[in-house]
Amino acid sequence: MSQEIDVLVIGAGPAGLAAAAAAREAGCQSVMILERDDAPGGILQQCIHPGFGLHRFKEELTGPEYAQRFIDRVNELQIPIQCRTMVLDITPDRQVTAISPERGVQLFQAKAIVLAMGCRERTRGALMIPGTRPAGVYSAGTAQRLVNMEGFMPGKRVVILGSGDIGLIMARRMTFEGAKVLACVELMPFSSGLKRNVVQCLNDFDIPLLLSHTVTQIHGRERVEGVTVAAVDEKRRPIPGTEQYFECDTLLLSVGLIPENELSIKAKVPLSPVTSGPTVDDSMQTEVPGIFSCGNVLHVHDLVDYVSLESEVAGREAARFAAGSTPVPAAYTLVKDGFGVRGCVPQRIRDAGADEKVAISFRPADVYRNATWQIRAGENILLKRRAMILTPGESQRVELPREQFKGIPEVTVEVVMEEKK
Repeated sequence: MSQEIDVLVIGAGPAGLAAAAAAREAGCQSVMILERDDAPGGILQQCIHPGFGLHRFKEELTGPEYAQRFIDRVNELQIPIQCRTMVLDITPDRQVTAISPERGVQLFQAKAIVLAMGCRERTRGALMIPGTRPAGVYSAGTAQRLVNMEGFMPGKRVVILGSGDIGLIMARRMTFEGAKVLACVELMPFSSGLKRNVVQCLNDFDIPLLLSHTVTQIHGRERVEGVTVAAVDEKRRPIPGTEQYFECDTLLLSVGLIPENELSIKAKVPLSPVTSGPTVDDSMQTEVPGIFSCGNVLHVHDLVDYVSLESEVAGREAARFAAGSTPVPAAYTLVKDGFGVRGCVPQRIRDAGADEKVAISFRPADVYRNATWQIRAGENILLKRRAMILTPGESQRVELPREQFKGIPEVTVEVVMEEKK
């Protein structure tokens, strides 16, 4: 027998918690969260550094503190969180199969589903770095969990490949714990992390950031003994003669995040080739009716504050769908990536919706200084913003009145470049 749920949320990280709370506050009494980990909170459990909540709560919090705000909110609303539960399958008609040690196999029939599974890190296998398979190669997130939650130090002499935010933060964290971080090596000519993390985690500790470089060889058989690093050309190919050797016992990989979309695929949800997450409208509803997506499973965010805002939209709209009160749009406005822009979300905007404003977010495709970005409908400019600097490490987000999109079949988000670094 399947259990009937109005809104079923998959994942109890910051996205799932915010979505579930918003669904309950929108009037939905039958809300449940399924979480495969032992406790709610998601990746924030291991992010003990400050810097969270500046936008959402107007104060600086650590990751666990930020997560606890939403855990408390969910508990106050008496929303059940079923941990240690792995979702195995989701069908397009919203049937969910899950399994847990305590309850065995469970079947759910949901009126609406919110996908909030988060993302995972790219591994060494995706990079194809030559060498054997010695101990001492970790993803930055795995190292973060080992240090912050397990009390285990991966190594003493560290090289970090990639300048994503987790890698930058771990450069500082490993230094605090007594390790020597020799360098942060980045393939691209710019950092993929937030500027504040480059300053606070590398510059403040005199850790060099080698842009347009990569690791070309991992040395050692039983344990990492060192890595060879080389500069790369404009096509990201190693330049002969630029090699330098770093003697180290640990290599941390911070080379990108991938939305955890296996369940999305099983539910027949179309994915964006740019964000690797589902394509959604402004209600965060995917192209499969009744299935919504939010957080890092939709697109990788740089700030958890925006995850919460986006997920609250998904939760409210899922509650409306479950209640049968979702406005039926007569038309959609397509949102397209223009010059210098990657991964606009949402990809479609309804001409009818409960919320008066619509949020659009995107990442710059390169580093641009003294540039302007705009939202354009043909020759008509709906919005224009000036920026001292645009960088792929920091997403842009803006809210516009829904009325501005009515009667417009397509808009383009683009950078008007004035000076490229």
